Amino acid sequence: MQRKRALDRLSGRLVGGVLTVTASEQRSQLRDREAALERMAEILAAAVAPPPPSRRPTRPSRRAVERRIAAKRKRSETKRLRRADDD
Repeated sequence: MQRKRALDRLSGRLVGGVLTVTASEQRSQLRDREAALERMAEILAAAVAPPPPSRRPTRPSRRAVERRIAAKRKRSETKRLRRADDD
């Protein structure tokens, strides 16, 4: 199960079925290898993690909608008063 999930999630990063990770932050080859191993462990842990729970759709409250509409009306009125009447 985890293997299948990992292969599905990492399919874009696999080249011939191999995951390649590089690191060149350190001045030592040994420390770069350790950093690459840590990075690979993080990538694999994220790949086998269970999917997050799906989002429950919600709606804004009636009061929130009314406040938004009132703010839009007020802003519109402010801009309308700034215009020069060239009738």
